Amino acid sequence: MTQSSISLIAFGPEHLAGATRLSRQANWPHRIEDWQLALALSTGIVAVDANATTVLGTVLMTPYKRDVATINMVLVDEAARGRGLGRKLMEAVIALAGSRALRLIATREGLALYHKLGFRETGTIVQHQGQVRRVAPPTHVRPPEAREISEIIELDRSASGADREDLLRVLAKVGRLAVLVDGFRIAGFAAVRAFGRGEVIGPVVAANADDATALLAYFMAEREGQFVRVDTAETPQLGSWLTDKGLVRADEGVAMQRPVIPRSSGAPLTTFALASQAFG
Repeated sequence: MTQSSISLIAFGPEHLAGATRLSRQANWPHRIEDWQLALALSTGIVAVDANATTVLGTVLMTPYKRDVATINMVLVDEAARGRGLGRKLMEAVIALAGSRALRLIATREGLALYHKLGFRETGTIVQHQGQVRRVAPPTHVRPPEAREISEIIELDRSASGADREDLLRVLAKVGRLAVLVDGFRIAGFAAVRAFGRGEVIGPVVAANADDATALLAYFMAEREGQFVRVDTAETPQLGSWLTDKGLVRADEGVAMQRPVIPRSSGAPLTTFALASQAFG
């Protein structure tokens, strides 16, 4: 197979089976349903062979309005590596993103390429997963009322620095949301949905680690013995709590941005757990 026999084309639903094959090859847990959700929220590019029958590479760009986007699902078939295909996919998707600020979660293997493309490291993302042990349910977390989705969107915007309304409305449909209540106001929120081997909890947005653990406990209390994944920033208190509850540290990635946009020191809320490494 030569580089000239590979074409880059728009990622469509017809490529989902091939994309799922690549994620299995890479030992990612993504089901075809997880790919479908990612594609529904994104636009992307696939590399295909000369007959346009075999998917050899993938990349998606998930836009948050016109200002921010995440780059995700970057995969190249083992048989097509070493020919610069990963760079070509990244250059194409960066062009697709236009003027948006870009974010991604990198593997250590991908760092050199992303550095060359102008991305810079901003932190570590830790993957916790496992069978949930017994967790006491919190008393100040509940399901949101329908009218509160607008408040949740604003809380997320404050924490993430992006308008992720489309993502949150989809998560509310395919999964469940919960809100942490402080008096008469919503002080944080979390989401849970099916993913991979079980379920993923995220995003988790709160003012402090204690509130974040309460939001996680709300969903985990219902899932004793079930497989759950949480992708967190490097937070010792939260990491220790998750490990104690059965969700051990399984892997890590590197958060990167292009350009780096410093988080406001006065921001009242923090994203303690990601919606996923793809969505941020």
